Amino acid sequence: MGNRQVPKKILVAVTGASGMLYLQSFLTAIAGLDLVVHGICSEAGQKVLGLEKGITPQDLPAISVWFDCRDFAAPPASGSSGYDAMLVLPCSMGTLAAIAAGISANLIQRCADVMLKERKDLVLVVRETPFNRTHLKNMLAVHDAGAIICPPMPGYYLQPASLEEAADTFSWRLADQIGLDIPGRRRWGTEE
Repeated sequence: MGNRQVPKKILVAVTGASGMLYLQSFLTAIAGLDLVVHGICSEAGQKVLGLEKGITPQDLPAISVWFDCRDFAAPPASGSSGYDAMLVLPCSMGTLAAIAAGISANLIQRCADVMLKERKDLVLVVRETPFNRTHLKNMLAVHDAGAIICPPMPGYYLQPASLEEAADTFSWRLADQIGLDIPGRRRWGTEE
């Protein structure tokens, strides 16, 4: 990870796209790290989390504080709040479109805008298939603005034996995107 500064404070935003398996895997992977983790969950994100995992945001590991998605006075709405990175995991196409257009209709969108303007790591785990032209244009727009587009595509070269193991391989790659090293992670070309 070179000379990159290791983040100490991150924000995880949850939107209403499918893919809560990846969210749970990532949060479990970072739970033991020396890291402050705060969260925001949209109303649609809460519904999908309930449908896919049968839990609420408060049941997830690693996140110490949850902010209301409608609270524009919450600390992460300001660039002075000191977050080092933000992940939108999973990121709906509606959230992607709002970020691409610079719209801040809720706290998730505002925080993403803050991360871009402050030149901090913003990782969007976009979840849709297939992509249409508008999705692709929006991905290019946020990429050009400084975000990292990281669809949940696990690597199978490590031969995961289950969906959970496949999600773990993606979570490790996701952690790499913001400069976090997950203890015990497997990397291609290294001994187990």
